[in-house]
Amino acid sequence: MVFDIQPHEREILMIIEQVAAELKSPSYVVGGYVRDRLLARESKDLDIVCIGSGIRLAQEVAARLRPIPRIAVYQRFGTAMIRHKDQEIEFVGARRESYRHDSRKPTVEEGSLEDDQNRRDFTINALAVSLNASNFGEIIDPFGGLHHLETKTIKTPLEPGKTFSDDPLRMMRGIRFSTQLGFDIEEETFKAIGKYRNRINIVSKERINIELEKIIMTDKPSVGFKQLFDTGLLEIIFPEMAALYGVDVIDGKGHKDNFYHTLEVLDNLCKNTDKLWLRWSAIMHDIAKPPTKRFDPKHGWTFHGHEALGAAMTPRIFRKMKLPMDGKMKYVQKLVRLHLRPISLTKENVTDAAIRRLLFDAGDDIDDLMLLCEADITSKNAKKVQRYLSNYVMVRDLLKEIEEKDKLRNWEPPISGELIMETFGLSPSRTVGTIKLAIREAILDGACPNDYDAAFAFMLEQGKELGLNPVEK
Repeated sequence: MVFDIQPHEREILMIIEQVAAELKSPSYVVGGYVRDRLLARESKDLDIVCIGSGIRLAQEVAARLRPIPRIAVYQRFGTAMIRHKDQEIEFVGARRESYRHDSRKPTVEEGSLEDDQNRRDFTINALAVSLNASNFGEIIDPFGGLHHLETKTIKTPLEPGKTFSDDPLRMMRGIRFSTQLGFDIEEETFKAIGKYRNRINIVSKERINIELEKIIMTDKPSVGFKQLFDTGLLEIIFPEMAALYGVDVIDGKGHKDNFYHTLEVLDNLCKNTDKLWLRWSAIMHDIAKPPTKRFDPKHGWTFHGHEALGAAMTPRIFRKMKLPMDGKMKYVQKLVRLHLRPISLTKENVTDAAIRRLLFDAGDDIDDLMLLCEADITSKNAKKVQRYLSNYVMVRDLLKEIEEKDKLRNWEPPISGELIMETFGLSPSRTVGTIKLAIREAILDGACPNDYDAAFAFMLEQGKELGLNPVEK
């Protein structure tokens, strides 16, 4: 079979062919680019494997391009990369790899194209296209990758135990490709992931997170998380999420399976946002339900305080998983802590004070919080879902109305601690904080207008109650 080379690809591939011929270094396009083009998916990264020095091939190719691109050389790995127009092109010499049991870093030797294809993770990634004059454009497919593209199958080129034992990250990659492409993992390959799952412990958390993020960013990440759970990988890399699985029944009363509920919330949210950390908030929103689960004979199963404990668990989980500990973690933590607040407003007579407090606490993240809460409606009762959604429309309208009136998003009270100290001649103290908090609470409760003059008058009243008098100027 001949690969369909597009006109915009031909120029660079012909240059590589000419240089490879001059260097007597047969060259091939391999891997993801070939796979994605055959699947009619966009791909801008070219991986070139040559018999010989990939670095030398890259240098000679770069010298013939205009403008001449900068070459990034990675001598340790024998690779070089150039950027040409909107493509990244990586060059590497064909190699044979062997692994130690305690490391996924291989010992590398020069090899043939066959050796290079043998070391690939899956048959659909082992496809190669010749860039040599004798068979330019021919697809070289030793493992049936073309057939597996047609049947939508993920399968290792060699015995799966060897493939996964050599580089355990391939187990995560297999699940990621399955989720991204909508492919099924071949039965023996899937069984091997379960069998060799503990090998994932030799992989760095950072590399695991890269694959996990790609799963989360798919259209339907629940597919990948179910496979991670079924193979036992999830219990190793994210045990708190795996612990959500299962239903307890006492006196004929059961609760929903919080693992599958979480996946449903995540999929719901993914229909409306591609924000990674908002998707993480869906994953984390019920993370504390297992430790807060209690059975009440009158009311059944309860999870009181799971939002507060979930917020407390968030930094611990992020730190352990080597996820970012900056504003991204704090953002997820905030949404976990607040995710029950909007729904509580749909169940009671909503006061302006309650809306003000939600606006104050959520700040600029209020819209993301509402998306999360709407995704959290997973009832199979269509009328119940519609009722909740209608209530959320009401809450959104009230949020908009109060925000336009009171300007409370990312709000700071009009009276600062410095002004309190200056007015009453105080040094930094608990008394200053008490007065400042009273002003904030009064404005949020609607007892004091949100403007400087009203807040200043309220401050003087608070000072008087505490026995303080303004200093004379």
